Amino acid sequence: MSKFKGKRVMIVGAKATGTALAKFFHSQGAKITISDTKTREQLGASADILEEFEPIWDLGGHSAKAVSNQDLIVLSPGVNPHDKSFEPALQKGIPIMGELELASTFIKEPIIAVTGTNGKSTVSKLTAEFLNHSEHAAWLGGNFGTPLIEFVTSKTKAEVVVAEVSSFQLETIDTFKPHLSVLLNLAEDHMDRYRAMPDYINAKKRLFKNANPESTCILNADDPLVIECARDPHIQRGKINYFSKRVALEEQIKRIGGAVLAGKEIRVHFNGQLETYNVSQMKMRGRHAVENIMAAILAARPFGAKPDMIQKVIEEFAGLEHRLEFVRRKGGVEFFNDSKGTNVHSVLRALDSFDEPIILIAGGKDKGVDFGPLIEPVRKKVKNLILVGEAKERLNRTIGDFSETFIIGTFEEAVLLAYQKSRSGDVILLSPGCSSYDMFENFEERGNYFKELIQKL
Repeated sequence: MSKFKGKRVMIVGAKATGTALAKFFHSQGAKITISDTKTREQLGASADILEEFEPIWDLGGHSAKAVSNQDLIVLSPGVNPHDKSFEPALQKGIPIMGELELASTFIKEPIIAVTGTNGKSTVSKLTAEFLNHSEHAAWLGGNFGTPLIEFVTSKTKAEVVVAEVSSFQLETIDTFKPHLSVLLNLAEDHMDRYRAMPDYINAKKRLFKNANPESTCILNADDPLVIECARDPHIQRGKINYFSKRVALEEQIKRIGGAVLAGKEIRVHFNGQLETYNVSQMKMRGRHAVENIMAAILAARPFGAKPDMIQKVIEEFAGLEHRLEFVRRKGGVEFFNDSKGTNVHSVLRALDSFDEPIILIAGGKDKGVDFGPLIEPVRKKVKNLILVGEAKERLNRTIGDFSETFIIGTFEEAVLLAYQKSRSGDVILLSPGCSSYDMFENFEERGNYFKELIQKL
């Protein structure tokens, strides 16, 4: 008999994760309540899909009556667990957990968990590609796009689960214990959610909360904030591997295991042996791409990824959609879609990927981060700066004096002006540095609209 049969379960959030949770709990015989801040009309098709699971609806907010009348509350990743709406549940001792924590309790396969401010989607995808090409079945999900609970309900066979995890998801874990964890980098993000940078870092560090001597932690030796995290006693419980673009660190890395970049060659010290991988033919753009490759190799090798297949993927993998994605070349101008670049750190990486004059389209929902680090790169690399969305005025106040800047009303006007200002040899780059929710449903919708507009030019 299911442990949830007849139990009252509130699912908070009615989008993809909420739908996956509803499917799971419906199959378990639970009495489901769907709670969301949006109305039925605003939810549209999502609500129609959820009707299949015969839920009780609690829409337009999380009512105290509904919240306090549950046996369990499960949150979608974007829901703030500290929201005052959940205080009635806390007062009554009703357990509140996130989808990541719930799903992980049902997964017996080893989990590779990848987090960081930027690059976690690419590293997760590369890790899964390395394993699948080596005939070691890997299931990819989590923050990547497919909720982890779908692995449980689908009964898919896999040797290992690769999970991209966000700081939001990690806020609500308790027993979640990956076999291998990756921390790629740390930079200011989600300052509309966290009071200060230490709060954001502490959320990320929860990935290592349950590390033990059988755990492996893979860390970026070139990121000062990540190195500071390495002193955390939870991380120290497990085995630590480092990756670095500084060949001077090779002797230190050799002793404990890890990877280092030497020219166009990645040198991996694994199980006391040296392996080399050539990156001169890689298709991914950006100097940071090598960091992602090193992290993914270190994550995949312990689970059976083969060196020859790793090399094959390195040469064939062109990167993710909406992440420095080449769209087209027209009139000598190249267009790149980096809609997934939703923070300042990602814009810095994008700008660093080009030597050509750049026309940068930026802006969106303001997450309260400091745009100051963009001043020098904009001054040196950006020919025209085109600002749009909720954050455009604050962006203009911070970086508008360091390039010819235009503040535009609509996204379509921004793209058309960028093309009008371009000349042969220029790069038009959409790298917003902000989330998309002021004008779009998500970064995918924003990136797809950008590509649609470009193809119509």
